[in-house]
Amino acid sequence: MQAKAVAKYVRISPRKVRQVVNLIRGKKISDAFAILQFTPNGSTDDVAKVLKSAVANAGHNYDMNVDDLYVTEICVDQGPTLKRIKPRAMGRADQIRKRTSHITVVVGEKKEG
Repeated sequence: MQAKAVAKYVRISPRKVRQVVNLIRGKKISDAFAILQFTPNGSTDDVAKVLKSAVANAGHNYDMNVDDLYVTEICVDQGPTLKRIKPRAMGRADQIRKRTSHITVVVGEKKEG
């Protein structure tokens, strides 16, 4: 049995979120929260929020034991890019791309044997 949570349109670059996500993939839930707590990165709050939601979904919707959960799947996909303009010298303009992410977390119980 698996439980899932998704955060869409998170205003942080997918490249930055993937650095954090790669640290907790396959870890036990308690270890994953400890890693997120001590990782100095801006995206840890968003990843922790989605992970907490997936754990709550597992406990509430599927009656799974929260202490036995593992991060079975976690991925970050690119969302729509917000395009902004930065004025430059001599009447020119550069494009600023403000990227968004979709964070998906799937937690489940490890099968014994």
